[in-house]
Amino acid sequence: MENHDIRLKRLLYRSVYTGTKETDVFLGKFAQSQLSHLSIELLDQYESLVENSDPDLFMWISGQKTVPERWDNEIMILLKNFNTGL
Repeated sequence: MENHDIRLKRLLYRSVYTGTKETDVFLGKFAQSQLSHLSIELLDQYESLVENSDPDLFMWISGQKTVPERWDNEIMILLKNFNTGL
């Protein structure tokens, strides 16, 4: 099983270097500020969510595209709320 600190570092890296600058900003700033404060359940949601394509993530978080039901969860709400202040 992966150590919690290693998991956080891996998720932070994945969030900052997504491959798309816009998504890097949305996920990277959120991850830097919030990952260490999330519950295991929310970390699980986040980890699953970031496996989606960068264009989809960007469109969902920015509100340009409706979030599919599967991903319309607590972590998505946190991401959207966090990024409205950027």
